[in-house]
Amino acid sequence: MKIGNRIFDTARHTYIMGILNVTPDSFSDGGKYNTLDAALAQTERMIAEGADLIDIGGESTRLGYQMLSEEEEMARVLPVIEAVKKRFDTPISLDTYKAGVAKAGIAAGADLINDIWGLKYDPQMAGVIAKAGVPCCLMHNRKQADYQDFMPDVLADMEQSLEIAQSAGIPYQNIIVDPGVGFGKNYEHNLQIINQLEKLHCFGLPVLLAASRKSVIGLTLDLDKDSRVEGTIATSVIGVMKGCSFVRVHDVKENVRAVRMTRAILDS
Repeated sequence: MKIGNRIFDTARHTYIMGILNVTPDSFSDGGKYNTLDAALAQTERMIAEGADLIDIGGESTRLGYQMLSEEEEMARVLPVIEAVKKRFDTPISLDTYKAGVAKAGIAAGADLINDIWGLKYDPQMAGVIAKAGVPCCLMHNRKQADYQDFMPDVLADMEQSLEIAQSAGIPYQNIIVDPGVGFGKNYEHNLQIINQLEKLHCFGLPVLLAASRKSVIGLTLDLDKDSRVEGTIATSVIGVMKGCSFVRVHDVKENVRAVRMTRAILDS
């Protein structure tokens, strides 16, 4: 898969996507990197620690988050995308579910669109991605954690997102799927979907796991958001063992080391 200026061997490697939240209110690191200097310093740090992509987000999606207008979200992310693009050659992912933000973000230099609603929130999103020719990550999500049969329902929901993508003309080889840990799921659902990540390979697409510091770790270990590094590493290791091509994390250095060690054992 080509993302930006780089080819990713999604069949044989697990890549690290570093999280850069330029928000005042994200659940884990809100307010830390919402100035340009802080954002650039954190980007430099994550790249030095081994991040293969940087995922920039301007709207918090924590429980009870405040939805932003497209204008507000663009004001947060566009200067950061432009500045990161000028200084570094690492591919940039833009975390947004709004078509206007995606279009402007791509124009500013974003190489991939990471949509937490799997193209189902904004009916214009699929067309924007298709026209730009950039890859996308489509996450599973639901408004309510109401399932008849959990895993089959998740796969059926993902199939709907893929149909939207294909109808808009997004090439199949430009799609990554994300099981959506922490979105539209209860605690047991989150554990189950991490345990059954291999079922997402039925689509023949790269899988991205984004479990970093999430509530499933906090609830399991009874730890606050700043003490979930080891729990996140455990999910990353399982992600590698289950064939994930990408893991999206806050703590890059620790997860890079864990992923490399796991891959070395599996590849031996």
